[in-house]
Amino acid sequence: MGSASKPSEEREEISPELLDRVRARDEAASRELVERLHPLVARVVRGHLGHRDEPEDLMQEVYLKVFTRLDQYRGEMPLAHWVSRIALNTCLDRLRRQKARPELRWSDLSEAEQELLRQTPSEEAATSVELNSSRELIERLLAGLSERDAWLIRELELVGRTIAEVCRQTGWNAGVTRIRAFRARRRLKALFEELEESR
Repeated sequence: MGSASKPSEEREEISPELLDRVRARDEAASRELVERLHPLVARVVRGHLGHRDEPEDLMQEVYLKVFTRLDQYRGEMPLAHWVSRIALNTCLDRLRRQKARPELRWSDLSEAEQELLRQTPSEEAATSVELNSSRELIERLLAGLSERDAWLIRELELVGRTIAEVCRQTGWNAGVTRIRAFRARRRLKALFEELEESR
């Protein structure tokens, strides 16, 4: 009876077998693990959310770290504690980055960068391939994204890697990679539009 009041992640232990399947890149097991961890991760992220962050974005970053570091988990502590520590550190890292990197404003740009923005249609800002003359500006906009999103945009748009190449490098499946790329481009476009509005 007393167990009914415990949070679901404490009531339902995550089995070593499930973790083994996740390590073996079983997509169904990975989805199940995310579902089981979601209440815990959501609670930590919402409790430490930065003012410029969306909870879903920060939670995705936590899950990415959990999956990429799962081989380091040895079981000396409950998985929930290990994941909580990753979630908390992810939130604190994001808050530190925000403090160190204030939002970019129109007045921060050189005249050449301002002119480049005036000539670039908003719809194309997030996916422009005319990067030779605008590399510095793009990098300044990318600095406003999370590290993962900035890396993904660089790989796909600047380096020119394919979705398949990014999947091989990260271990993500193609669907996840496309969704993350879409969201990263959308956030980059939003940064560009904020910059235009601040003129």
